Amino acid sequence: MLDGGLRTARILAHVMSTNRAPEPRPETSPWVFSTREMGRRPGTMRTVARSVPGPGTERADEAIGLVGVLAVPPGSPVELDLRLESVSEGVYVSGTASAHLEGECSRCLDELGEDLEVRIEELFAYPDSVTEETTDEDEIPRVVDDRVDLEQTVRDTIVLELPLAPLCSDDCPGLCPECGGRRADLGPDHRHETLDPRWAALRERLPSD
Repeated sequence: MLDGGLRTARILAHVMSTNRAPEPRPETSPWVFSTREMGRRPGTMRTVARSVPGPGTERADEAIGLVGVLAVPPGSPVELDLRLESVSEGVYVSGTASAHLEGECSRCLDELGEDLEVRIEELFAYPDSVTEETTDEDEIPRVVDDRVDLEQTVRDTIVLELPLAPLCSDDCPGLCPECGGRRADLGPDHRHETLDPRWAALRERLPSD
């Protein structure tokens, strides 16, 4: 888990690099959930479970995760288990999102995979509610045409939980700075001769045996 300051800094950087309030997605998008049957009756709720294919990673603003660090592979399922509840100011969405992420170890650059489950808790403000009138759309998402779009919420929540420097193991020794080999494969006796550059010039002038 990240400390509060680091978590806040990361999500701010991520949100600034993406668009928290994109054009509304069509109702057929798997990330979009209808709230029409709940009306605006506080206390009304519904539960939903859905498997959504992860988007591509060609663009950082579309990927779920951090491109080049750890992200959901294109087409890999994101499992959503959610409860949508009508409250006075909007629709409160809670539950979990689970996904498999892939990336590379920050020390040895080996490929790695990680299964992650995150907790989703988000309020989507009703049109003309006090919350909508007193907040910006990039702070609190909106209920649009009786629908809520969970993609950005899931993306931001997953990013918060990712390590800054993923490792294949906590004790990964990394790469040899001289030859670039994996230290785990090279063994404890792996060494490179280090010669003072002043002696190197002298060695070139000495006759070889």
